Amino acid sequence: MQTFTEENYLKTIYHLSVDDQTVSTTQLASLLKTKAASVTDMLKKLSEKKLIDYTRYYGVNLTAAGKKVAVDVVRKHRLWEYFLVEKLKFKWDEVHAMAEELEHISSAELINRLDEFMGFPAYDPHGDPIPDRDGTFQQQTFQPVSILQVNEGGKICGVKEHSAAFLQYLERLNLLIGNKIKVLEILEYDQSVVLTINQSANRVIISRDAAQNILISI
Repeated sequence: MQTFTEENYLKTIYHLSVDDQTVSTTQLASLLKTKAASVTDMLKKLSEKKLIDYTRYYGVNLTAAGKKVAVDVVRKHRLWEYFLVEKLKFKWDEVHAMAEELEHISSAELINRLDEFMGFPAYDPHGDPIPDRDGTFQQQTFQPVSILQVNEGGKICGVKEHSAAFLQYLERLNLLIGNKIKVLEILEYDQSVVLTINQSANRVIISRDAAQNILISI
């Protein structure tokens, strides 16, 4: 059994280790907002439990056992976010902190029943895939809005940026999951993108940075 802190470390390593890349202690310290010495101490503990492969001054990778724990935490987090939004009607920018607490509930039976109760959702409210009870993710083929050219479009399916400020910004512009967008113009000066939403006559302008953080299916 892992402590809450250990689970948080494993989940953070998992999120940072895209394509199985090695994660540095500096990355972990920055994301977890803690001292490098504290990170090193925790990595030693996780290594002793055979949840990570850790080499000092080189970095860390999850073992198969560590990845299983991390994916299980991710599954619980995303299922709770879905429950809070879909069943309790919280907004998508309100649920992350609550799910951070609920993700440490240890009962697998509770989580499996929660999953079944909600109809086995494949994606959370932010468009992130929810692993099933076996740890399998549904394949994603989402692309950022920034790849689109003029007169191209797609359906909003997720976001890369999860901060409350960004989600509130999208909500004000009606750039919500499920809505269809089309690029009308890309401004030469700063590459801002002019969009129409659901074939409306109204136009919205978003920065290049925002366009890179909104995910669509084409």
